[in-house]
Order: sequence, then structure tokens, then C-alpha cells
Amino acid sequence: MSHGTIRRVLVAGGGIGGLAAALALQRKGFQAIVLERSEQLRDGGAGLHIWTNGVLALDHLGLADEVLKTAPAQSVCHFSTWRGDSLGAWPVGEFTDRYGRPTIAVERSVLHGILLNALQDDPVRLGAHVAAFTQDRTGVTVRLTDGGTVRGDILIGADGVHSRVRSGLLGSQAPRYTGYIAWRGQAHIEHPLIPPGSFNALFGRGTRFTYYDVAPGTVHWMSVANGPAGGRDEPGTVTAELTARHRGWTAPVRDLITATSEAEIIRSDVQDRRPDRRWGSGRVTLLGDAAHPITFNIGQGACQAMEDALVLAERLETAGGRPEAALRAYEKERRARTAPMQRVAWWIGRMGAVENPVAVRAREAFMRAFWNTRAFPAAEKSQVAYGTRWSTTAEPAGPTTAHS
Repeated sequence: MSHGTIRRVLVAGGGIGGLAAALALQRKGFQAIVLERSEQLRDGGAGLHIWTNGVLALDHLGLADEVLKTAPAQSVCHFSTWRGDSLGAWPVGEFTDRYGRPTIAVERSVLHGILLNALQDDPVRLGAHVAAFTQDRTGVTVRLTDGGTVRGDILIGADGVHSRVRSGLLGSQAPRYTGYIAWRGQAHIEHPLIPPGSFNALFGRGTRFTYYDVAPGTVHWMSVANGPAGGRDEPGTVTAELTARHRGWTAPVRDLITATSEAEIIRSDVQDRRPDRRWGSGRVTLLGDAAHPITFNIGQGACQAMEDALVLAERLETAGGRPEAALRAYEKERRARTAPMQRVAWWIGRMGAVENPVAVRAREAFMRAFWNTRAFPAAEKSQVAYGTRWSTTAEPAGPTTAHS
């Protein structure tokens, strides 16, 4: 298949976004080369909440059914106080009827593996750490840290929030620290309070706890707390510290923590960026967290990376002899889509981080009054309905009437 001057596309980064981009490009007839800096390709250690728009993107890639073999479909997303008092309940199970696909949870490593296995011709080059790049009117040359070079017609930076490609385009500006830290774990447990398709986000004073099952007998959880960046946990202390932080919280919080090996608990400072007005230049652009890191607060990070991949491939397919124009069109469309999500995720994170008792009570009152009636329809309209562009069964309509 001929695409004018575009034949070989280099993708920096072998995470969810990079592999989705490579697959979408292959499906359009391009040769994709994934430059992954790690010596071993893995993307595990956490769960992913994939909204229906993300599942529709997977469907367009031909992978939704494979993911759904293990990924639980969710019916209701519950939001509660740390004592277990309800703040809201979102009936996301209704999305299956409206859009043809559910909202799910999945192990990151499972989704990563499915994307990798779908690729043809073994396009991933391990140990290929991007150092810099140069471009001219016919293509892009990437210089690797080992001194080697790779040449392509297009370069896509899908190399995460600390993207080397981004630095080459926009300068070395550190991500923004949100003020809170996330401890993520996987509990291998069967629990009567965690039926298949569970999701619960619990809110306390300056700390939160979220959990959802990602496979039979496997529950992903996350404890979030305010604190300074750059901290480290002493070996052998993590379980005790998390148990103390959540002492007295409603079940099954303690059970999930104690059922998790410390080796499976990952600590990370939560970072993002303000929306950028520019993602690319010439034959180089960005994708996923390299372009628009979105905090976990709205569950759209992986979804938006996969959407990026599909739109990018669509634009390049119709580029003709104008690759630069195709990339700028991709960036314009995706900036308009992702910038509001970056902002909403930031503000929800700040709302979740409040510690003052008066502010906590105000947050709870706000959520009880508006989380079902306003926030859920808004999330459906702004996040989920967009996915109908790739659906053959969904009706491209707005959200349903408000839920009480």
C-alpha cells in the first residue's frame, strides 16, 4: 500500500500507547519500528480502568474480544467515604446497551501483551534508547545512546511523561508534581465484598483508596496520600505504614493491603503537565503521556493514548505527500480532546486531596448533591460518547438523563 512519502514510521516507546500506535499504523499499511529503551519489554505492576471509549478503540483494533476474555466488565462505579457511606454510584453497565461495549478493568501487563502479540513482523527493538533526533525535508534520523542511528519518514514520541522526544521538541521542562503519592498493589484474593466487576473509590482526609478486580481472584488497589515528592519506603515497612494509614477504614481495605506482597506494591509520585499548545514540529509529534499526561483521577490515560493512535494512523493514511500537515491536523484534533481531561483530572485530584475537616465535609456534600446528577452525565458526554466514531453498533447520542 502506498502512502506517498510516508512509508516507515518510528515510534519511541513500547508502552500501551506506543504499541497501539504501531498496531494502528500496521493496519493502515505502514511499516512501524518501535524503539524501546528497556532490555526487556514489560509493562506490568498495575491495573487499568478502561472506559467504554477505550474499549471501542480496542474494538477498532480488533482486540476487544481478546481483552474481554479476562477483563471484568463493570456495572456500577461506587464512590464512598472512608467509613463506607455512599457519595455516588455511576451505572456504567448501561454503556453496553448504549455503545455496544462495556467499561472494564484489566491488568496492564495483560493489555500490553495482547497489543504486542497482535503486531506483525516483530517491530520492537529492545535496548534502543533515544538520545536525540534530527530531521530534514525527507525524514527523521534518531540517534540512540549506544551511538547507533535509525532513519524513518516520521517520528512519534510515545515515551512517557519524561519523554526524550518531547524534550527535543519542546525543551527539558520537568513534569508538574500534583502533591500526592500513589501506592499501587495487586492482591490475589477472593473476597465476598468484591464480586466480579467491582469498583470503589473511598475518600478520607488527604488520602484515598481505590480498588477494582482486574481478573478472577486478582484485585488492583491504590492508596493515595499527600506528601513531598521524591520519598522512598524502607524495605519491610510498607504494609505496616499503609495499614496504619487506613486503620478503621471500611472493609475490604485492610484485607486487600495485608493480602498483597510488598514486592507487588509500587510507590510513585503522581505527575502531570498543563496542556501544551504545541506537540510537534515538522515530521515529529507526540502521543499519550508524552503529549498529555492525565492523572489517574478520571481513568482516561490509556484510553486517550489508544485514541491518539487511531487518529494518528487515520491522518497519516490520507496524508498524501503532506506528512507535516497530517501531523498538525492530528495534533489539533487530539489537543482539543485531551486538554479538558488534563484539567478535569487535575481538579478532581485536588478535590480528593483536601485535608481540612470543613473542606472534607464540603466535598462530601458536593458529591452527594452532584456526583450522580451532574458529574456522571458530564463524564459520559465528554469521555465516552466520543468513542462512537469507531463503533458500528452505538448510537452517536449524548448522555442519558441524570441519575439520582
